[in-house]
Amino acid sequence: MAELIVLGFLLLLFLIIIAKTAIVVPQQSAFVVERLGAFSGTLNAGFHVLIPFLDVIRYKHSLKEQSIDIPEQVCITRDNVQVAVDGVLYLKVLNAERASYGISDYLFAITQLAQTTLRSEVGKIELDRTFEERTNINISVVSELDKASESWGVKVLRYEIKNITPPADILSAMEKQMRAEREKRAAILTSEGVRDSAVNLAEGEKQKVIKASEAFKQRQINEAEGEAKAILTMAEATATSLRQVGLAIQDPGGREAVQLRVAEQYVNSFANLAQSSNTMIVPANVADIAGMIGTAMGVFQAAQRGGGSAPPPPPPASFR
Repeated sequence: MAELIVLGFLLLLFLIIIAKTAIVVPQQSAFVVERLGAFSGTLNAGFHVLIPFLDVIRYKHSLKEQSIDIPEQVCITRDNVQVAVDGVLYLKVLNAERASYGISDYLFAITQLAQTTLRSEVGKIELDRTFEERTNINISVVSELDKASESWGVKVLRYEIKNITPPADILSAMEKQMRAEREKRAAILTSEGVRDSAVNLAEGEKQKVIKASEAFKQRQINEAEGEAKAILTMAEATATSLRQVGLAIQDPGGREAVQLRVAEQYVNSFANLAQSSNTMIVPANVADIAGMIGTAMGVFQAAQRGGGSAPPPPPPASFR
């Protein structure tokens, strides 16, 4: 019976020794080993065997990226307004030895440093700019934390502000300010629209007047060109008709035809004068149609000779 107890004790001791010496480190993990209280080394992912009762795993670190929630805190802006700000911090352990011996609790230290840095950065800007400066605040916080955490073997990757909550009365004032700003922009846009409409109407009237004047100008030019062409055409037609008359006179019987035509016009002219007025000035020999025809033919013959002297004028006229 005593032998069984001793055998069981030895088996239990063997199992304890195996548990203490055979270590399997998971992926993305690092174990810090101490030998007799002093740092011995860092175990990376895989199977490792330790010296029993001498080597002890003192710290276990995860090499994965970690996210830490930064609690909400009250920050005072440059214009003395209290705002509640919270955020989230992302970090990663790069050196397990430094993370173990460089500081007692790097998570607590980084959280406190993030809060103090955030208060400092928010205090540099005014309330109206806190929302638009969130990116710059995040960059500044990461820069300050990265400088401090380098000696701890921790890399701060990024920091993001989750919420910025001003007091209720400040929120109400900001809403009124934004509403007034929107109404101002709407009024400005409306006035600009009215102005642009008036400018467009004036420009349209200007173009209309210009087009009308150009059309009137072109119309006058066209009418003048038409009248000039009409006068030229009439002159050419008159010249052609006179030329034809001159040629016709040279033909046999042409002279007699001219005399007959002159006699007809003479009689018709006096007939028209008698119809339009009761008072006429007529030659003394108004009945001498043959004499008048002879005078007219004399003028015609003088014109044919090229500027010859015309026959003497008829006797003075008498009043009837």
